[in-house]
Amino acid sequence: MSALSLSLVILLPGIVGIGLTLSGDRMRRAVVPISLGVATTTAALAVAVAFARPVIRFPFIAGAPAGLAVDGLAAFILPTVSIVSLLVLIFAAAEGVMAASRFHGLMLIFASAVAITVTATTLPTLLFAWEIMGAASWALVGFAWRDDSRVFAGLTAFITTRTGDLGLYLAAGAALVGGSGLAFADLPDAATPWRNVIAAGILVAALGKAAQLPFSWWLSRAMAGPSPVSALLHSAALVAMGGYLLLRVAPLLEATGWAATTTAWVGALTALALGAVAVAQRDLKQLLAASTAAQLGFVVLAAGVGSVSGGMTFLMAHAATKALLFLAAGAWLTALGTKQLSALRGVARRWPIVGITFAIGTLSLAGLAPLSLWAAKDELLAGALEASPALYIVGLAAAALSAAYSGKALFVVWRRSRVDGESGYDTEQPGTRHVAAWTALPLVTLSIAAALLGILALPPLAGTVGRILGSPSSAAPGILELVGSAVLALAVLALVFWKGAPQPKWALNWLGLEQLTHVLVIGPTVAVSRALARFDDEVLDRGVVGMAQNVARGARSLARFDDSGLDAMIEATARGTATTADAAARIDTRGVDGAVEGIAAGLRRLGRLARRPQTGQVHQYYAQITIVIGVLFILMLVVR
Repeated sequence: MSALSLSLVILLPGIVGIGLTLSGDRMRRAVVPISLGVATTTAALAVAVAFARPVIRFPFIAGAPAGLAVDGLAAFILPTVSIVSLLVLIFAAAEGVMAASRFHGLMLIFASAVAITVTATTLPTLLFAWEIMGAASWALVGFAWRDDSRVFAGLTAFITTRTGDLGLYLAAGAALVGGSGLAFADLPDAATPWRNVIAAGILVAALGKAAQLPFSWWLSRAMAGPSPVSALLHSAALVAMGGYLLLRVAPLLEATGWAATTTAWVGALTALALGAVAVAQRDLKQLLAASTAAQLGFVVLAAGVGSVSGGMTFLMAHAATKALLFLAAGAWLTALGTKQLSALRGVARRWPIVGITFAIGTLSLAGLAPLSLWAAKDELLAGALEASPALYIVGLAAAALSAAYSGKALFVVWRRSRVDGESGYDTEQPGTRHVAAWTALPLVTLSIAAALLGILALPPLAGTVGRILGSPSSAAPGILELVGSAVLALAVLALVFWKGAPQPKWALNWLGLEQLTHVLVIGPTVAVSRALARFDDEVLDRGVVGMAQNVARGARSLARFDDSGLDAMIEATARGTATTADAAARIDTRGVDGAVEGIAAGLRRLGRLARRPQTGQVHQYYAQITIVIGVLFILMLVVR
């Protein structure tokens, strides 16, 4: 029964999502009830299987079956993803979206792919889900397909993450060659050279999906998608799945040695650098996007230092917090037609429910006690301190930047506006000037989660969570660390309120990562493509054309030989054959036929002669006998 429930968690949203996507406008009145009904059922089943812990295995290749399972890590993340998906779909239904069938269908397909990703126990299963998840995210980011800029943004995000995804194929191939099998649990046992290749491939794929350095800039382009898409893809799903994958393969990273250290430092540096990018942003969704990459840096750091419990708790708290913030930003974008911070000044006072929930989300993001990301961040930073004091210092600086960009957004939306009227509104889309009443349900629910989920990182629950995960943390934050981080967050918030947030222009354009990518990757790729095109034009095409011309000349020569030689020979042979046939016909007619006819005539005469004596009279027979006897007598005399 538990296996059936897990199958339904995966198949139900996928099948219904495909049906809704293909239905077009034929089911537009039933789309929202169907979508919310499926999402509610899936969320309930996800909670149920979190306790049942089912395992499903099915054949893939000899000795390497594919599989799904709800283990300790998936038991926490699967319900989180399912519940956040449900709340985002409720918000989308309340706000209303164009092409609702296609939107809700794609969201359900995406949720199905994420569920497979979370429960996958082998690389083939993960690859299958990874592909669907990437394709669905591309379709959702470029949902407004009539807008070329949005389509291009979705394509850019897809190609960038797709480049990193190739690492998974490299890892799968290395796992087969290395003899470890394709199950995650077996990867640390691969032969030494191939184990490093497996770790490198998974690391590249996960860093690309989690928008870590140097892939971070694609997340900026992905903000072109609808706000509910941003809320789901960049909170509990897609980006979060990169960090989740690294948590799942933490034993492999540790087994290689270098991979764990690399992972930890990439996460810490991303949290620091993208924190600076978030502080510099003037667009609310861009600020939240940069903060997503920065916050996922803490999860990646946790995977590198082996703090699976801390990373998992942080991932859950971040999912609730960031989904809340993106939905609030989406509500204001729908109402006012802008997401520029300069135009959103004081907007929280206009819609207090949205403003209050947004405040809870930003304060959680800042690491303010006792909200969820405060204790969760301290748990993984304790693991960083045990691994390397330098890592801890970088992580602590990144935590301070979290408070800075969170405070910047919070104080802008709550500060009274000095400008009367509605200047700066409707710059990106026509605003409705109202927030739908039903949006309060997902916002309030997510704000409660953003406030309370951090208790999982506090003793004694932290130890219980560690035992459930099967990897109890050897490092836990002490009371001084918890108090110190809370004081640090409060001090930074106060400083931002007093002096304002810094505006580092060097970080405004996402550290120039996009331009750097164009210089280091896209530019050389284009140059190589052009060189290959010239080679094709100047060498291959000329060679092919020259070869074709030679073939044509040879064909013409053969045609002339055929006309003047073969045809003449064939015609002469035909004439000789015809002459021979005529002669044979004459011989046949005059010779053979004449001889046959002469013999036949002679035989006929002999026959007539032979019939003459046959009259039937006895005396004639006696006379004939007498003649024969006489002839024989004469012959005997002559012979003697």
